[in-house]
Amino acid sequence: MSDLESQLLAALERDEDNLISFFQKFLQSKSANPPGDTRPAADTISEWLSEAGVDHRIEAAKPHMPNVVGTIEMGAPGRHLVLNGHIDVFAPIDDSTAWTGEIKDGRIYGRGASDMKCGTAASIITYAYLSGVRDQLKGKLTLTCVSDEETGGRWGTLWLMETFPDEVLGDCCLNGEPSGTNNIRFLEKGTLRFTLMTKTAGGHGGYPHLSPNAIVQATEIINGVLELHGREPELPEAVARALLSNEGIAGTEKGMGEGAAKVVRSVTVNIGTIHGGLKVNQIPHECRTEIEIRFPWGFTREEMLAHVDAVVAKVPGASYELDVNHSYPPSLANPEHEMVKILADVVEELGMERPIPLSSLGGSDSRYWRWRDIPAFLYGPSPVTMGRADENVTLKEFLHIVKTHCLASARYLSA
Repeated sequence: MSDLESQLLAALERDEDNLISFFQKFLQSKSANPPGDTRPAADTISEWLSEAGVDHRIEAAKPHMPNVVGTIEMGAPGRHLVLNGHIDVFAPIDDSTAWTGEIKDGRIYGRGASDMKCGTAASIITYAYLSGVRDQLKGKLTLTCVSDEETGGRWGTLWLMETFPDEVLGDCCLNGEPSGTNNIRFLEKGTLRFTLMTKTAGGHGGYPHLSPNAIVQATEIINGVLELHGREPELPEAVARALLSNEGIAGTEKGMGEGAAKVVRSVTVNIGTIHGGLKVNQIPHECRTEIEIRFPWGFTREEMLAHVDAVVAKVPGASYELDVNHSYPPSLANPEHEMVKILADVVEELGMERPIPLSSLGGSDSRYWRWRDIPAFLYGPSPVTMGRADENVTLKEFLHIVKTHCLASARYLSA
């Protein structure tokens, strides 16, 4: 650890109470999406950065969905690192208890504690602390706290990239989405979401010879789509080394549950909702089914669509509507990239288990960088409680993520 990194670590440890207080206030700031109004949380970020004397600004395509953005020019030319995190969170199960930021038994509770206000707070704190030592670093550091990740990113990360590409793209992106502290995420599956519709004349249940059954037709198509489930592609060598090694398999199973090592490298099909029929003795005249396909690197969106098209075409009158905002290709960064080593080294130097590169099961805004051939990596808290009524992270975990992001960013911008 360099002298500068030791100084930063000492400052973070000195200020732990202030950092926890900021995180708590951030959790108390409502930002559920839907409905998507994140102004209270953006105001909390802006107030904290202003009190710290750190330059930033608000950029918004929609007034109720502000994005907090800022860029620091360091003391010498160098590389450009982008910190990315989202402000918006899942809608709460119980609004009366979701925004308390309660601290109890070493844990802090609230909607978004894991997904992903812990990681976003780490980005904000990293940006502020590196601003104070900018003369000792090289290159540029950009902060992007976005308001539209949970609903696809159209008015958050994607809009910023389209509007301020020179500022937001950079050479590398670091994100604090929940991963678990034992791994670094470098890969995400692609997704295909669609609503299947089958329609018939319908009729009396005693007269099945007069009309096809729309639910039966839907099940025929569902069974055809399920033929994709479990298919595995050929993986690039670096990806295979990361995912198929004994260490990679064990790490995946430890972090995401037994069976996850196969799931991360294969197609999965989820039949999310089925709506059809009016009464038990009537032939259903229509059925609507929502289906999601997640597919690994090595398969394309076009291959998935071709299979769906072929299956749907076999049933007269059947059709489907694609959810274009949630249908996209996989994204990949090199698991042997310098930033992976930097993160792993820093975590180990902080006394934690050395993390290994793994694939995600969910999606994140990191895909927008990877699609543009810019490496992007996730290192954040445990994902176990995200989305739950008791969503939380430990204070120790929060402070560890903050320290890791700050020291890794400083090391990257010192080279």
